[in-house]
Amino acid sequence: MASYKLGIYAMLLELSAWNGAFLMASYPRAAFAWYLLTHAGASLLLSMCANLFLPLGKGTRERTAIIALMTSISYAIPVFGFIGTVLATILLRVYHTPAHRADFSSLLLPAFDPHQRQSGGFRQAGLKTFLSNSQVPMNARLGAMVALQYVPGRVSSPLLRDVLSDPNEDIRLLAYGMLDNKEKQINRSIDEALRQFNAETPNVSSSDKTDAAHRLSDLYWELIYQELAQGDLRDYALHESLKYCDLALEKQPETPPLHLRRGRLLHELQRPQEAELSYLKARDLGMPATRILPYLAELAFDRNDIPATRKLMRELSQWSGLPKLRPVVDYWTAT
Repeated sequence: MASYKLGIYAMLLELSAWNGAFLMASYPRAAFAWYLLTHAGASLLLSMCANLFLPLGKGTRERTAIIALMTSISYAIPVFGFIGTVLATILLRVYHTPAHRADFSSLLLPAFDPHQRQSGGFRQAGLKTFLSNSQVPMNARLGAMVALQYVPGRVSSPLLRDVLSDPNEDIRLLAYGMLDNKEKQINRSIDEALRQFNAETPNVSSSDKTDAAHRLSDLYWELIYQELAQGDLRDYALHESLKYCDLALEKQPETPPLHLRRGRLLHELQRPQEAELSYLKARDLGMPATRILPYLAELAFDRNDIPATRKLMRELSQWSGLPKLRPVVDYWTAT
């Protein structure tokens, strides 16, 4: 409402400037002075009115510069400057370009509270860098290593193995002790399963021996999966896991997970043709394709069969619930 009032006042003041000049025509100097003063006031009011309708930013400097420019034009060009300012304001108001929306916005960082602790302890992301940083206080590094006992062995074992060469003796001893403890737990379970498998008492049925063979295959594979077995010990664990897997398959030939396990073991032993047959057998027995296709694609890539690898990855792209494999799938399906 105030903008319209300014416009009306500007028009009235401009009309007053011209009327006063005509009425005081017999006094040229007074008429000229009257016109200049009232015309200046009308130009200022008009620019202030137009400024309220312009789609400009809210910065004070920007607004002041625009008001000064419009006032100068209206004042310097009688009649046409006044009319031109009005028309320009209308055109800018109707046909202005929408303001560009920034793709990113700035956010203030939250206040840091050194006494606040995460309920879940250390996060896995960045833990490797944290443990290998000798500048971190010793108590913090030891606490991070203790927290690794709650992390799956597939993640924690490589991290612990990396710090076995740490310059600090306490860190090395703790890492070695934790790895040794993990290995001993699995070895104790292997000893129990071996006693059950080798027992010759009448109470031990054929199904019990099959279950023991299945468990032995799982336990030896766990040594490999958690990277607890290295070198010759790893090769021994691979062959033992495969041996007991074959024994279990003799009694349970229609078990898809056993065929998948056999395929992975043969894959690790560099026997790709046999591994592929085991993978396909597991799929034929009902194993979900999402469990099989990544290993088949890996076999195809190992033998440098790029078209087959791309084809298998495209089949895998049909499933959306694969967050860890999604970057790899996107790479192969985009090429």
